[in-house]
Amino acid sequence: MGSQTKKVLLTPLMRPARPFRVSNHDRSSRRGVTASSLQELLTKTLDALVIASGLVTLVLEEDGTVVDTEAFFQTLGDNTHLMVLEKGQKWTPGATYIPARQLPKRQGIARVTFDLYKLNPKDVIGCLNVKATMYEMYSVSYDIHCPGLKALLRSLLLFLSHTAQMTGQCLVHTGTYMLRVLADTEERAVPSPRPRRGITSG
Repeated sequence: MGSQTKKVLLTPLMRPARPFRVSNHDRSSRRGVTASSLQELLTKTLDALVIASGLVTLVLEEDGTVVDTEAFFQTLGDNTHLMVLEKGQKWTPGATYIPARQLPKRQGIARVTFDLYKLNPKDVIGCLNVKATMYEMYSVSYDIHCPGLKALLRSLLLFLSHTAQMTGQCLVHTGTYMLRVLADTEERAVPSPRPRRGITSG
């Protein structure tokens, strides 16, 4: 009993996998990867971007900060954009990157961006990331995970079945109502027989 308790206490807690966005050095290829540790992220990134070299450097895409420790990796938020640099490659700012001293004046109130990506090549639609930025200072992002092919087909069949049932009921009620209207119209169209007058002789 004591050894079992000690084993449970010493077992490290498994962290849940979190989504990240990784790209190569020139941003020509970008993939979505989920990982719970830095080593897992590097392994999945090499597979997703088809990089054969094992010696790579992981940096933040926005400013080139090197992510080389597990502690620093755990402080990153979900959907952080990262870049993988192979030997001889250097980080360069993207087209949308603007140094802090050259920041333009704030324009507009809110901005919404949509980012569609796939975590699994077998996914039909993939995942949708919606990011809203307020006053170019505060941002909120939300991930919408779309189902796979089987779940999508099942939902589609259920929707079509429900729609067919509703359409059938509407047709039945419409037909019954039309028959009643036609029956009432025919009854009104038939003239009532006039009473015959009798002829008497005097």
